[in-house]
Amino acid sequence: MSVTLKNRTPEQRRRAVSNLFDFLVKGGIADTTRMPSEVIDEGHKSTLHRYLPVDRALRGDPVLLVPPLGSQSACFDLRRGCSLTEHLLAGGRPTYLVDYGEMGLADRDLGIEFWVSDVIPNAIKKVSADAGGAPVHLVGWCLGGLIAILTAAAYSDLPIKSVAMVASPFDLSKHRMVAPLRTAGKYTGGRIIGGALKVLGGLPAQIVGPAFKATSLTVYLKKPITLLKHRDDREFLAQVEAVDGLMNSMLAYPGRATLQVYQRLVQRNELADGKIQGPNKLVDLADVRVPVMNIAGTSDVLVPVAVAHHVGELVPNSPDVRLAEAPGGHLGVLTGRSAPSTTWAMIDDFLDSQPASDSTLPGKTS
Repeated sequence: MSVTLKNRTPEQRRRAVSNLFDFLVKGGIADTTRMPSEVIDEGHKSTLHRYLPVDRALRGDPVLLVPPLGSQSACFDLRRGCSLTEHLLAGGRPTYLVDYGEMGLADRDLGIEFWVSDVIPNAIKKVSADAGGAPVHLVGWCLGGLIAILTAAAYSDLPIKSVAMVASPFDLSKHRMVAPLRTAGKYTGGRIIGGALKVLGGLPAQIVGPAFKATSLTVYLKKPITLLKHRDDREFLAQVEAVDGLMNSMLAYPGRATLQVYQRLVQRNELADGKIQGPNKLVDLADVRVPVMNIAGTSDVLVPVAVAHHVGELVPNSPDVRLAEAPGGHLGVLTGRSAPSTTWAMIDDFLDSQPASDSTLPGKTS
């Protein structure tokens, strides 16, 4: 607990000086070393990693982490001591990650269907084969969760065990901040944004990071005061540093995918009824027949609880639908300091509620 300057003990003052020196002068205090992994497959805009066990054998059905566009895959592995990846491995779960790499002008024609029809199905098949034919749990954050559940709906023959989402949006009509964008779109037909995206080839990384920070503007304005207030809390400072690092390394969005999100999800809110037309087929969330969960952040201004929990009305054939809430904003609900005892615990419970497949029972995996 932070205390005022005059009430600080000599030891607290010593820690505060040491922490601030490391934080501001020495280059940081957060250990952002990534969990060790090996690449088991590579494709266009897709690198599939298998994380290596740390201190215990891995068993059970595999987990595939599905990041959103625009964010480094490090969102699942923020820093040592606050990493969903590290947590899953510590629980003995075989854990994999699909990484899309950086996006550039050459990727401007990639749409959401590229990930739903190509990248994620291929990753699921590779993970399943690598895990002895076991079905795969998908865990996605934000748009990553949306891509995961659309894949499950579009390809029911894939070896998918479940879909766990964190802060994934479904009905943007329930978001009051979206209303001005929809109104503007009615008058312009989306031509202004569409024209800008064609010129830029997408949403540049230089815009994505600041735009994400703008959703927590009050937090950033208060940051200097907050740092001073918590200057003797090394874990707090490490978390701030790691989050800043992630925000400053956000990736570009491909033009076509950005336009689809704006026109089809924001303007027309197509996903609100659970159906969206792909290039070759209609994708209907009613075709999802695996367990589904969506955890919403109680202070998430990008994807409020009602926007996320609308998915519960769209998956009538899922055998288990869980709609949960956890403390935190859009990123904090995934990897904030309270996430281990809230969001991650809910993910553990969700995964554990599903019996392991025969191929991953003790004695059948290494």
